[in-house]
This record gives sequence, C-alpha cells and structure tokens, in this order.
Amino acid sequence: MALPPNTRKLEPVHIVGGGLAGSEAAWQIARAGAPVVLHEMRPVRKTEAHQSDRLAELVCSNSFRSDDSVSNAVGLLHHEMRRLDSLIMRCADAHQVPAGGALAVDRDGFAAAVSAAIEAEPLIKIDRNEINSLQDIPGDNVIIATGPLTSPSLAQSILAATGEAALAFFDAIAPIVHRDSVDMDKAWFQSRYDKAGPGGTGADYINCPLDRDQYGAFVDALLAGEKIGFKDWEGVPYFNGCLPIEVMAERGRETLRHGPMKPFGLTNPHNPTPKPYAVVQLRQDNALGTLYNMVGFQTKLKHADQVRVFRTIPGLEQAEFARLGGLHRNTFLNSPRMLDGQLRLKAEPRLRFAGQITGCEGYVESAAIGLLAGRMAAAERRGEAAAVPPTTTAIGALINHITGGHIETIDAGPQSFQPMNVNFGLFPPLTEAVVSPDGRRLRGPEKGAARKRALTERAKRDLETWLASDERAAAE
Repeated sequence: MALPPNTRKLEPVHIVGGGLAGSEAAWQIARAGAPVVLHEMRPVRKTEAHQSDRLAELVCSNSFRSDDSVSNAVGLLHHEMRRLDSLIMRCADAHQVPAGGALAVDRDGFAAAVSAAIEAEPLIKIDRNEINSLQDIPGDNVIIATGPLTSPSLAQSILAATGEAALAFFDAIAPIVHRDSVDMDKAWFQSRYDKAGPGGTGADYINCPLDRDQYGAFVDALLAGEKIGFKDWEGVPYFNGCLPIEVMAERGRETLRHGPMKPFGLTNPHNPTPKPYAVVQLRQDNALGTLYNMVGFQTKLKHADQVRVFRTIPGLEQAEFARLGGLHRNTFLNSPRMLDGQLRLKAEPRLRFAGQITGCEGYVESAAIGLLAGRMAAAERRGEAAAVPPTTTAIGALINHITGGHIETIDAGPQSFQPMNVNFGLFPPLTEAVVSPDGRRLRGPEKGAARKRALTERAKRDLETWLASDERAAAE
C-alpha cells in the first residue's frame, strides 16, 4: 500500500493482545502508514501459560508445522504470508531450528525478535495496562486479538456484546526435556522417512522405541496417573487436534500408536529388527539444541505423575524436565454468526477480531488472520476498501471458513462451529480433472499427491493475481 500524505493526522488503531495475531496486525497497520496502540497486559497481569512479558510468546509447541508449500496446506500458508510481508514468518525464518520437514523455532529468540521489531516501529505504541471491558477501548477502529487466554472480565464483556454463549476448550502444553538427560544408547536421531526440512538434515528428531510390553505398561501407567481436576463450570470441550495424551489413551489402547506414538517411517539403528511397536519423538526446542519437547504429549497429568510415567519410556529413564506439561483455557467465538466478511463484530462494527479467538487453530493460522485483520483495519482507517484474498488461496480459504464457510447442521446443533487448522478441505474444488502430464487419469495416492500440487499451484497463481490487483487499486 502507498503511504498517505496525512499519516500523522490519522487516529490510531487500537489492538488488544500482543500474541502472534496482535503483533502481526500491528506490524501490517504500521507498514501501511497508520498509527497503532498495542495493548498487552503482561507483565502487569500474568496468564496461566505465559512465562515472560515478550510479544508473540509461544506457550505450546515451538513448531509452525510443515514448510512444504507444494503439497501441504500449512506450508502453502507459510508461502503466502511471506509474500504478504509477515513479521511472524520473517522472525520464524530467522530463528528456525532443525525439525525434519517442519518449520520450528527457538522460542526465546523468536519472541525477542518480534518484540524488538514492534518496539522499534515508530508508528506503534505499546500500552501495558489491562483492558477489562470493550468499553475501556477507545476509538472507532479496534482489533481484539486476545487469543485463548482472554481475561475473564474481557471475555464476559465480549459475551455481553455478542449475546451468544462462548465456546471453550483446553490446550495442553507438552513437556520439555534436557537433551543431555536422554539415553542415546537406546534412543536415536531420525526424521520420519528421513525427510529433511528447512535447516534440517533428515535426522532431526530424537526417537525413543517401545516394544509391545513396554507400550502396554506405558498406557496402563498413563491411565492410572493422577490428573488435574476441572471446575464444574469448565467442562471438557477438547479440540480434537490438541487432545491430552491420556485422553487419547482413554479412547482405545491402540490409539496412541496410531497417533503421536506411531512407529512408521522409523528404524532403530540399535536394534533394526523387529521394528518398534511404538515410538516417542522429541523435537528440538531451542537454537542451542539443549532442549527437546515431547511431540504430541500435551497432558493434564499432575507434575509428579508426569515425571514418573514419562520416565518409563526407554531412553527417558533419567530424563530431566525443563518444563512439565500443563493446561490453559481457550475461548473462541461462533464467528460465522458473529463476524462479517471483514472480521468485524456484526453487533458492534468498530470491533474487529483476529487470531485464535475467531476460531482458527494453530500459530500460523492465528498470525494469518491477524495479518488480514491488520490490512483491513489499515484500509478502513485510510478510507479505502479492503479486498479479501480469493478462497482458492490458503489465507482466503481460512478466513472464508471463519466468516461463513462453516455450515451448521440441525444434528450438530447451534454450537457446531469448531476451531480449524488450514487444510485442503477448506479450498474450493479444482474445476478440471487431475491427470498426468501425458493425459493419463490418476488414481489412489498418485492422484492425491497430484491434486495437492494442483491446489497449491492454483493458490500461488491466484495470490499473485490478487496482489497485483490490490497494488494497482492502492496506487490509484
């Protein structure tokens, strides 16, 4: 966007929440030439999950997931955000750590980089006071990006403004292990199917093997472990993409070995045969390689039982934990009902929402919706129309799901809208049949792979067309 000549006369856009979405929104608005006041209550008021006062602190995994923009929807979203000058992706790329085919980051270096960029931007002012209600937020152009840890008072204010019941679920935090406490005579380095990703070698995960008896004993210990209790008002509305490991185990004894403990694509060099019955993977968590997190091991076990149960895993008998797992509450809107196509609250259009509170799930998805909310707020402040990316793109498909792509059914009930990661199921179908270069019709896995390639090629092409059109409109 071209900077307006009266930048200094513009009233600021107010953003509540300095997580990934809020930070990205602030960056996009400032880069468009509009002033921003970013309200972040930490450290004046702490949350259950955050440990610092840095912006964009990662409280769960340190992975941004797949960076494959050819056959993976989240990798395509990475590509699109880079093209849209995403601060979050810029800092993630600068602080990546090896993680096979994924983009994972040194969480401290990443948050420090985002904070430094925001603090150095002259058009952004950071206000460290808590916002208790929507009425406390000044101005006619506001973004709410408080995410899964929206304070109770502000959540109640949002509930009053929407007039609908809020939905909530719990994200569980996976434990982090000191690398030098892992027994590498039992564990080994390997990425699944030896796949190398950005900054990786194809041997980026620590793998801990279990035979059938060890797996059975682990499941027994997991089920018997003492869990953190819930208050009556909390309930247990988990999001299926982030279930605590013990909840997965409760759904069947074989569930884990077909989920986070699947042994496929891995060979134990210490004992090549027989193949492990199950495998626990640990992923690098910091740039130094001194900390590794237990992949998919979100948990609500009490801390003492976490240490006891996880030390039954071969290779982790002497594990030292830098951080044990925990829980935090997550609140999100029934966005298809509450928000318009510009992410504005229908009942109070001065309020625009971004990030996980809109019903997207995942770091990258939250930042992507923050990016769009920032571009929309900046355009509105400048008196311009904000164009939404086409639904054939990853970012366009995601916002379409949030603002209207979800269809409620009678059987599912009025609260059937659930958080969603970006995936190819959100994209419009291809208009032409997928065929091989020689015109042969494809079937099975070959067809699926070709379809993904075709979807990503279309998305990249349509994004460039949209960007060129948006730039022309801004220049006129």
